Amino acid sequence: MIIEVITDSKHDSIIAEQAGAHRIELITGVLEGGLTPSYGLIEGVCQSVTIPVNVMIRPHSRSFCYTEEELKMMAQDIKICKELGAAGVVFGAITEDKRVDEHALNYLISATKGLDITFHRAFDEVHDQFEALCIIDQHKEISRILTSGGKAKAIEATNQLQQLVEKSNRVEILAGSGLKPSNISQLLDEVHVSEIHFGTGVRFQDSFYQDIDPEKIQEVIKIAETYSKRK
Repeated sequence: MIIEVITDSKHDSIIAEQAGAHRIELITGVLEGGLTPSYGLIEGVCQSVTIPVNVMIRPHSRSFCYTEEELKMMAQDIKICKELGAAGVVFGAITEDKRVDEHALNYLISATKGLDITFHRAFDEVHDQFEALCIIDQHKEISRILTSGGKAKAIEATNQLQQLVEKSNRVEILAGSGLKPSNISQLLDEVHVSEIHFGTGVRFQDSFYQDIDPEKIQEVIKIAETYSKRK
């Protein structure tokens, strides 16, 4: 089972890897839900860890709707992420009427050139998650969808998450938001995912103002190892 951890610094990233995390989602602007980090940070992290680093591609926190000019900037960010050593990128785009923006999606995918792709929690704002899943599932370049099942916390949407797992033909469902050592067993009892995403739940005091707690990551890994991959 893959354990993904949000980091926003080189220090965070090294701790996460040493604690046993399998993949990093690298961001800045954590209190805004994650924005594209600086190129210097991307390069520094990619040179400091050996686990995959997937970089957030999000130019602003106003919405998940983007103009043509913003899409051009996002595509350039993606290309530079590849040059700096990132394993993948994390992005999502929806229309004003809360559907997957297929034009934006195709445009950004064309810039990835083999990078791993996660469709992020813009998915939690769509009008119909099953319709959105069907669209995203058709894009073989996209490996996974990060989602809390449309709720603020993943643990509040276990039925929806399991339905998404069952309806997906190919794309992985990466469960995230509000997960921590104390509730991960409940999630895995009810949702048969093979990838899990952690933010504040693996930090001291459950706060992004605090450092990553390696013992929490190790506890999560120990719990996850008791669950076999089920699809």
